[in-house]
Amino acid sequence: MSRAWKWLCFHLMRLAFVVRDFFEQPGSILADVGLQRGSTVLDYGCGAGSFTTAAARLVGPAGTVHAADANPAAIRHVRRIAAKRHLANVEAVRTDCATGLDDGSVDAVLLYDTFHALREASGVLAELHRVLKPTGVLSFSDHHMKHEDILAGLTAGGRFKLLRRKERVYTFAKSSPA
Repeated sequence: MSRAWKWLCFHLMRLAFVVRDFFEQPGSILADVGLQRGSTVLDYGCGAGSFTTAAARLVGPAGTVHAADANPAAIRHVRRIAAKRHLANVEAVRTDCATGLDDGSVDAVLLYDTFHALREASGVLAELHRVLKPTGVLSFSDHHMKHEDILAGLTAGGRFKLLRRKERVYTFAKSSPA
């Protein structure tokens, strides 16, 4: 995919998310994740950064939000909005799998509207499992997928188990891989 095409796709998606965020505010969705002041969060597939900035406010200056995306336009945008909003606790990481984060260093992973588009879903799930603390959670939503496919995709390999489902957001706990 050309750089210009990636840029155009990102900005079209960003406009769509402005509308989505008006009706379904990221902060209200994150309320169920259980983020605390000082938490470490990985927003994998951060896109336009709606959940990144909301999470950064929730975890406060003592917390950290790692915003990861494969699209360089997304990373540049997240860096710009973090600087504009004085969110020094946001770190943007360009990746399509490995994050470079330490093992067991993340309290919560946000995986929203990304899973259906992953080229290497099992590799990404292995990476998310690796960086998540034993007591951490994976908060998941993907409106492109059916309930059965979500459960099958996330629990395959035994890395994650479903804790609860609320409307369109699923919460998974880390488990030992089979």
